[in-house]
Amino acid sequence: MTELPELQAAAVAAAGAAADLEELDEVRVRFTGKRSPLAELQQGMRDLSPDERKARGQQLNAFKAAFAAAYDARHAELASAALRARLETERLDLTLPPRRVPVGRPHLLTQVEQEMLDVFVGLGFAVAEGPEVESGTYNFDLLNIEPDHPARQEMDTIYVSREDDVVLRTHTSPVQARVMTTQEPPIAVVCPGRVFRADSVDATHSPVFTQIEGLVVAEGITMAHLRGTLLTFARRLFGEDRQIRMRPSFFPFTEPSAEIDVTYEKHPSGWLEILGSGMVDPNVLTACGIDPLRYSGFAFGIGVERVAMLRHGVTDIRDLFDSDVRFLTTF
Repeated sequence: MTELPELQAAAVAAAGAAADLEELDEVRVRFTGKRSPLAELQQGMRDLSPDERKARGQQLNAFKAAFAAAYDARHAELASAALRARLETERLDLTLPPRRVPVGRPHLLTQVEQEMLDVFVGLGFAVAEGPEVESGTYNFDLLNIEPDHPARQEMDTIYVSREDDVVLRTHTSPVQARVMTTQEPPIAVVCPGRVFRADSVDATHSPVFTQIEGLVVAEGITMAHLRGTLLTFARRLFGEDRQIRMRPSFFPFTEPSAEIDVTYEKHPSGWLEILGSGMVDPNVLTACGIDPLRYSGFAFGIGVERVAMLRHGVTDIRDLFDSDVRFLTTF
């Protein structure tokens, strides 16, 4: 029995002297494990008398309590020191600059579209939008496009439902029709958005492209207002030295109609067609509930992809849709 106090003192001292958690665990095994002196003393209790067994049990309990207290205290100290050491080795120097992450930017088409809209908004136009899946009423009927017009055939138009006359809009003019049927003049809107045609893909054609169409309806609107608006637009977008010319053309929803060319030194003729336009046909005004004897208006439409290709020297429209990072980071 005289061995236990000495064993207890040695165990407590060894626990307090452990240099790290691994050494502390070795002390625990050495003094309290299955093959430790403590285990031998516990096994020898069966050979003791009742009084000796009681005394030995009290000493054993005292040993276990003293060792557990010393073990827990040292374990807490070592664990805290280990955590501090780990935090120190893993410490981040927040004074260092972060890694440079490439900054994203809007797609070229988005950039060009926004520039174009900014010009028209600066001229007093509002921006109007509408659905891409459209009824034939708004896409054709209200725009003076007759039922037997070639534009209504499947070779030109993508139908969602032929029976219900539902199409993927072929232009953003249906938005103009929606505006005219819901708003009283004066009206001045531009209508940006995707449009769909049954075209084969090549360097200059795509079945999906982006248009911006404009509409002005008010009293006393003439071709002079149309020309002044488009001249301002061309000079803001292509340069203040640009000129435009108007060539007679035909569109079902405008009369008279005109193609608009802008001076372009890289073209052999010195001119380049950029958009179509004209005075709103009185039949369109009547169909949309506007009195053509009181009001007149003009309309125009321009492809965003065409402007982007002209301004930035893009020769293949497919480059605008391929999502090639090498191309996109150029602009």
